[in-house]
Amino acid sequence: MNVDKALSKVLVELGENSYAIQIGCGAIELLGQEISKLGFKSGARVLVVSQQAVAQHYGQQLLNGLNREGFLTELLLLPSGEDQKNPASISKIHNAAYTHQLERSSLIIALGGGVIGDMAGFAAATWLRGIAVVQVPTTLLAMVDASIGGKTGVNHPGGKNLIGAFHQPKLVLIDPNTLSTLPQREVRAGLAEVIKYGVIGEPVLFDALEQHAKLGSIDEIGESLLLQILKRSAAAKARVVAADEREGNLRAILNYGHTLGHVLETLTSYEKYLHGEAVALGMLAAGELSLQLGLWPAADQQRQRQIIERCGLPLTTPRFEAEEVRNCLLRDKKVIAGRVRFVLPTGIGAVVIRDDVTLDAAIEALASISH
Repeated sequence: MNVDKALSKVLVELGENSYAIQIGCGAIELLGQEISKLGFKSGARVLVVSQQAVAQHYGQQLLNGLNREGFLTELLLLPSGEDQKNPASISKIHNAAYTHQLERSSLIIALGGGVIGDMAGFAAATWLRGIAVVQVPTTLLAMVDASIGGKTGVNHPGGKNLIGAFHQPKLVLIDPNTLSTLPQREVRAGLAEVIKYGVIGEPVLFDALEQHAKLGSIDEIGESLLLQILKRSAAAKARVVAADEREGNLRAILNYGHTLGHVLETLTSYEKYLHGEAVALGMLAAGELSLQLGLWPAADQQRQRQIIERCGLPLTTPRFEAEEVRNCLLRDKKVIAGRVRFVLPTGIGAVVIRDDVTLDAAIEALASISH
């Protein structure tokens, strides 16, 4: 993709915690300049957290830009995989922060996908009771979702993201060029979160996806639609986060597809599905639940199913024991007074939050997409 040094900006308006999402091809080269604009001085200590598969392509490029601005940089590489998203990995980041002598005026940069972003953000939230973090997402899923909004954390053996903190970044820098080295499966997984935005409140984005016959790769998506996806998704999440920073009510709509998706991830030990794949299945199951409850028409469920299929995402899941699903749902971190909150679609572009859905109905909806 072409290099465009003019960055598009989306603002996440959170008062004194406000920050910009900067989007532009070649933006990774400008990170040092953008951080300097935020007030970080030459000589400030910076720890970059990444993984080998990402750093081999973009690590030196990012470090060069930081070093040109006079920052004292260190690169920490962590193993890849959702199973690495645990407290032991956070200890590795804290140890690197100690060795590199990070101070309260220092900065941690997350260079990678959602797993790296979540861990680096949580480590920043807990080092010296909170230091600055900058997100540089390199997967589509992280660009449109995980890097924005300040939710950080790691998994507990009993469930996903049970250990965490809200810690807003100082900046999110999105360089679409980094997607050129992203495996096709990861691209498709990221599109699940894009579909989510379409269903919960961005029907124009959903329509734009429907106009493409194939969406399974960056080449098939094309530069024009990709930039529209990034900007519209970032703006959609920014609006929701600005209205509800700590998931009191409205922000819960961002969990569309996630409640049942997390069940699938947990019951398969995070080994079978990428996060976006599980979310796609969770959206299908939530759509079936809406059909059961008469909340939306079969035609809309069919549209959702077709766009998920067009993106090359899974449409069916293995069958699980009802009791396993029930126990998993009751351990969801969004349970309030024993009630599970479900985000359910009422049409393309609109959802409701319900806590009166029986677990039996949810189990049946998940079973309906099982084989």
